[in-house]
Amino acid sequence: MLYSVFIFSFTLSLVIAPFYIKLARRLRFGQNILEYVGEHKGKQGTPTMGGIIFILPTIIVSLFFLKSNITIPLLCLSVFLAYSIVGFLDDFIKIKYKRNLGLRAYQKILFQLAIAIVVAIFVYRHPMLRQVYIPFTDIRVDFGWLIIPYIILVFLATTNSVNLTDGLDGLAGGVSCVFFVCMSFISIIYLGLTSTLQGEYITQMQNLNIISFAVSGSLLGFLVFNFYPAKIFMGDTGSLGLGALISCICVLNGTSLYIPIVGFLFVLSSLSVIIQVLYFKRTKKRIFLMAPFHHHLQHKGMYETKIVFIYIVLTILIGVGTIALINLI
Repeated sequence: MLYSVFIFSFTLSLVIAPFYIKLARRLRFGQNILEYVGEHKGKQGTPTMGGIIFILPTIIVSLFFLKSNITIPLLCLSVFLAYSIVGFLDDFIKIKYKRNLGLRAYQKILFQLAIAIVVAIFVYRHPMLRQVYIPFTDIRVDFGWLIIPYIILVFLATTNSVNLTDGLDGLAGGVSCVFFVCMSFISIIYLGLTSTLQGEYITQMQNLNIISFAVSGSLLGFLVFNFYPAKIFMGDTGSLGLGALISCICVLNGTSLYIPIVGFLFVLSSLSVIIQVLYFKRTKKRIFLMAPFHHHLQHKGMYETKIVFIYIVLTILIGVGTIALINLI
């Protein structure tokens, strides 16, 4: 069934994309490019807010295939939509006022924080959801009340890391597509390893895998139009939504500690920015020609398509390697 979910969402995404791109051009939803990213001057005016192309198919197909008792997956889809709306507001402000600054940083953080707190409280009130798998073991640890600050940290870190990775054609979408597929297989393996789980809980986790395959299929359809040269950008509408969905699914199925492993390239984006900022404040010098790291590679003369290819292949290798190690348990 998961493969059917993937195919349906992929097809629906392919159908929606041309219509949305045409509409975005008519409404002049063009991307404003940062002046200091010289390599991207030719992308000025490319339609943005393209996250809608994979958000709608993900929600529609998921709702169609979800099994009985859908409280947890509905929460997940609601969080996905809520973060996407925050991103949409950010993109809309940029377009309306023709600038690269949308919502203020503190405004986006407050929105993200509020939604993350809701998820954290929900998880805290359900003991089965408080249990987190220790990577490469079948051990589940109940975080107790610490799950609340932990989940908030996961959401803020992951969402903003995915957002920072969205800097090249097909980069965030490609890495995210691979990530969701790999994490689905990791979840499937753990469901098979744990015989003490209740049937209702297993159904809920299977529903989360349906969402993962729905979004990965939708992303693949989106990438047909987002790979270089991109006809559409996902914008914060897409990147914030993706980061939230990654966080929510992994938090709810207990695999959140695998996010920095399988999502190493997301971590690299955030770390490169943090290191750059801290080092510059201290020395007034830069370690990287530009952060995040993918822009550093661009300034070193590497083609955009090569960078995206390397990021996606590395994510595949890390994901497959992680799955292989878990199978050894």
